Amino acid sequence: MTKAEVVNEISERAGVEKAVVQETVESFFKVVKGSLINGDNVYFRGFGSFIVQRRAQKIARNISKNTQITIPAHNIPKFKPAKTFVEKVKKG
Repeated sequence: MTKAEVVNEISERAGVEKAVVQETVESFFKVVKGSLINGDNVYFRGFGSFIVQRRAQKIARNISKNTQITIPAHNIPKFKPAKTFVEKVKKG
């Protein structure tokens, strides 16, 4: 499902104009991204959590040149679904 399809679905279910729903969805994404960039996690009970995960520094190999490179420690965004959400998806 694409973002446009999500906007259409919400617009139909809520009876709200698509432009308003589009702006709301875009604002939601901006808030979540901004929070993760600042290192804050975002939690939605019954749905899941958008979290910042720290990756440790590690040494990797460049096989073609047979050299080692150091990948510095860094943060990555991650989504962790809620247990109830996972169970509903498993049941289909």
